[in-house]
Amino acid sequence: MANLGSSTIMLTGAGGALATAIAQELDDAGAQMVLVGRGEALERAADRFPATEVLDLDLTQDSSVEALRKVKVDTLIHTVGAFAMQDIHKATTQDLRAMFDTNMTTLFHAVQGVLPHMLKQKDGLVMGVSAGQAARLSGPKSALYTASKAAVSAYVLSLHDELKAKGVRGMVLYPMGAIDTPANRDAGLSWETMIDPRGLAKSVAHALTRPDRAHITEIKVYPDV
Repeated sequence: MANLGSSTIMLTGAGGALATAIAQELDDAGAQMVLVGRGEALERAADRFPATEVLDLDLTQDSSVEALRKVKVDTLIHTVGAFAMQDIHKATTQDLRAMFDTNMTTLFHAVQGVLPHMLKQKDGLVMGVSAGQAARLSGPKSALYTASKAAVSAYVLSLHDELKAKGVRGMVLYPMGAIDTPANRDAGLSWETMIDPRGLAKSVAHALTRPDRAHITEIKVYPDV
């Protein structure tokens, strides 16, 4: 098992299916956690996992940045995101804004919140969750989702190349298929074709323990199909 006892990790999207699996793995590894989320989902996460800070924030809003800057963390794991499908010729400007606000703007604000401390201590890690469609650069029936997740990848990898000499690194997680969540099961997807969220979480914990000279910048995790 990974040992993260010396790390303080900010986990956004707390209470979500993927974030819950990651939080369990981080807790098992001894990490200190800062949980960021909204409403009842955040309350459930805070009841289940010990945290040094619990922040109820809307990361689509500029005001969230100042709140995050009051907290010092070594690592940011950003799981906030949303999926939507639409025919490409029927997509609206509202659809575009919704996808980029949830998947990209939230990441931007979270990064802007944690970066000053990371740069000051010359050490930090930012992990963003992208998607298999973004890795393939093609998402039929989900072009806006694919584009927004590709932006996540490009942003985090650009951050890595720009700031690694200053001690701050980036990492992108690509679930190369649907994650086994209650929502996806309710949508009719079979558990056999989906990715085990605890397996994803173990991949994250493993990547977090790699030394700088063996840093992982991209992780692709596949279902067993």
